[in-house]
Amino acid sequence: MTDFFKYQAAGNDYLVIDPRHTGVAVSPETVRLLCDRHLGVGADGVLHGPLEPFSPGSPVRLAMYNSDGSVCGRSGNGLRMFALHLAEREPGTWGGGEEFTVRTLAGDSPVRITDAAAGRVRVGMGRPSFDAADLPLTDEDGKPLSGRAVDVPLSVGDEVLRVTCVHNGNPHTVVPVERPTAELARRLGPAIARHDRFPEATNVQFMRAVGPDVLEIEVFERGAGYVTASGSSACAAASAARERGLCGDRVEVRMPGGSVHIGLAADGRVTMTGTAEQVAAGVLAPALRARLARLARLAAAEGSR
Repeated sequence: MTDFFKYQAAGNDYLVIDPRHTGVAVSPETVRLLCDRHLGVGADGVLHGPLEPFSPGSPVRLAMYNSDGSVCGRSGNGLRMFALHLAEREPGTWGGGEEFTVRTLAGDSPVRITDAAAGRVRVGMGRPSFDAADLPLTDEDGKPLSGRAVDVPLSVGDEVLRVTCVHNGNPHTVVPVERPTAELARRLGPAIARHDRFPEATNVQFMRAVGPDVLEIEVFERGAGYVTASGSSACAAASAARERGLCGDRVEVRMPGGSVHIGLAADGRVTMTGTAEQVAAGVLAPALRARLARLARLAAAEGSR
């Protein structure tokens, strides 16, 4: 029995908990412990699936979690990792390069492994929304806003930033800057992610347009903190950049951990292509398994009250 499979994409790492291989319970509480880099295995999040029996041609259902235990609607990097996990476990079913569908909380995503040896996967990320109500984004008095949240002012401490908000399965706030750095993301990221005007919090991208076909970003996620890469963030930054005339319909998004390539269709639909790889697989020690089981029992008892 294998309790977990660990993958990374540009340094963004996830644990795949496949119920076909393990009885490890997955809940917000157990996710936090599994992702803890000192007390658990360590990761930016958990991919739990397939969640139910499936057959070729039908969607494969997947639940995604951030490292803080919160639910993730859609992770672009996570989808690539999960696609490779399926292909590596069942190469005769998933490894032939055919397109298949992964179903997450944010909806269905078409996925195709374009180069299995290199771990290269293309993912359809849907059509993003720039509507403030979808994020959601409020005004300074906490009242809901409607309309397009493109190049809007946001006060953060003594600074007034011009931001563009994008929802592509997760909420994102893209901040154009002269030079995106890890220090900037760590300093301003938490204040923007938990800003009063974002009642459900937001992921944050600090972006620079290097040219019409290259963007650079640094990322602070609402559920994982500073990360070296994020697929959905790269898609959000590309969508926001094109909306503001900063890039064309094909763009490389560079992040500290690596790059992905984004395609932007005329109707706004986004595709993302990048690589991922498996880095480990393992069995949980009895002590950690016991702590996870205890957390699961406590959560179940709390939920029944």
